[in-house]
Amino acid sequence: MNKYLKRIILVILIILIIGVFLIKINNPNRERYPVRGVDVSSYQGNIDWEILSSQNIQFAFIKATEGSSYVDPYFEKNYSSAMKTNLRIGAYHFFSFESSGKTQAENFCGAVSYVDGMLPPVLDVEYYGSYSSLSGAELENVRSELRICIDEIEKNFGITPVIYATQKSKNEIIGDEFLDCDLWIRSVYLKVSSDLNWSFWQYSDKQILDGYNGEEKYIDMNVFNGSLEEFQQYGAKK
Repeated sequence: MNKYLKRIILVILIILIIGVFLIKINNPNRERYPVRGVDVSSYQGNIDWEILSSQNIQFAFIKATEGSSYVDPYFEKNYSSAMKTNLRIGAYHFFSFESSGKTQAENFCGAVSYVDGMLPPVLDVEYYGSYSSLSGAELENVRSELRICIDEIEKNFGITPVIYATQKSKNEIIGDEFLDCDLWIRSVYLKVSSDLNWSFWQYSDKQILDGYNGEEKYIDMNVFNGSLEEFQQYGAKK
């Protein structure tokens, strides 16, 4: 065996070892995190909620809106169908850096109806498109509009929204602001940092479940940071 082939084999082995290591890291212990759920959007296409809800999950967050005018075309059907299952459901809004917080809140509140036992509304705050970072006046404007959006949604639903963030957007946009909002953190490769106070953790974007047939074959998986009893009381309307 020549030295070049040996190097190739070594590289492949290293990649496999790293892959196995990462998979093991992001497999939350079921005893510690017994409450699990999914988040979905139009990418999952038509969903059979009876089938999806039967796969050892307790909640689902459903994409409702984005920016000041977009409504997910599957939201109304998903929301009404999911309510007929034993899942706790919630709705989320993808926050735009390009429009006002007030009009974004109006878009979300116009699309989502309050239902008893619903999970708190969620604002998805992450970089997108040409936005890979924010700084200076632009960052302060985004934070200002996000605060307006949070307050308007809370006023409408009587529930303080949760903020969904990647590690990067948490560090650079959220920072130590918005401490009144619970955190839903995305960390699909590594465990969540121990210094974060989080309520939900999106630990995988590569799960395959039965019950949907969209262009995206995978579905996001999440855990709640608490017991089943705590989850049942979580997010109660004020």
